[in-house]
Amino acid sequence: MVALVLPRLVNVAAASRRSISVAERNVAALKPVYWLLLASGIVEPLLYLFSIGVGVGALIGDLTLPGGEVVAYAAFVAPAMLASSAMSGALAETTFNFYGKLKYMKLYDGVIATPVQPFEIALGELGWAMLRGSAYSAAFLVVMVAMDLTTAARALVALPAAVLVGFAFGALGMAISTLMRSWHDFDLMASAQFTLFLFSGTFVPAQDYPAVLRWLVEATPLYRAVHLIRGISTGTVGGEWVLDVLYLLTVMTVGLLVASRRMGRLLYG
Repeated sequence: MVALVLPRLVNVAAASRRSISVAERNVAALKPVYWLLLASGIVEPLLYLFSIGVGVGALIGDLTLPGGEVVAYAAFVAPAMLASSAMSGALAETTFNFYGKLKYMKLYDGVIATPVQPFEIALGELGWAMLRGSAYSAAFLVVMVAMDLTTAARALVALPAAVLVGFAFGALGMAISTLMRSWHDFDLMASAQFTLFLFSGTFVPAQDYPAVLRWLVEATPLYRAVHLIRGISTGTVGGEWVLDVLYLLTVMTVGLLVASRRMGRLLYG
């Protein structure tokens, strides 16, 4: 039994180290200006929160959730901004940057000359993207707690949920990047991302949409992310959180598998 299990454990440990090395390469390549880009990812959702959540929220007042709970409009919008921030941070790293390294810098052509495999590259890049996404999420949660939009205890639970959201969208972004034909395809992706941002229960409860549109909205990954984080931050999470988590785990798994397989074809083809 030991003879069968031990080699597999060694292989898993070696693969993990190689994936970490890919992430470490990105950290080592950081330039001072890059931190300004990271800061922009934190500022944008805060602007939406203050302008819409607080500004427009002063006109709307309190909002009744589907379960009957009444919350301030800012407390309703803030979790959606957190989920959108986690999505945007992960996608920014695993689409535009990842595509450039794959198609133009030809970075991974050199990487595969080492023992690193395409799946390990994908996992390492996803881990690096999550360092960025987690920074956005943590900073935003600090603001939410400071504004009394959630409690510190709920924020601690919401952080791993936001990390899961980032993993799901990061894997999805890498899979999409391997299918892109040119930089022009990013216009289509940006349009799809903005549509998700607007119509995922972000500013209006999904129950307020017509039935057909509501079913479509509830089937999107960002809605499941918003639903999960909103339930945690407002203390109204119910049994549907299991569906949300399983949905996001499925997106992450499928995205990683598609990305690694496509990378294998592109790099070894």
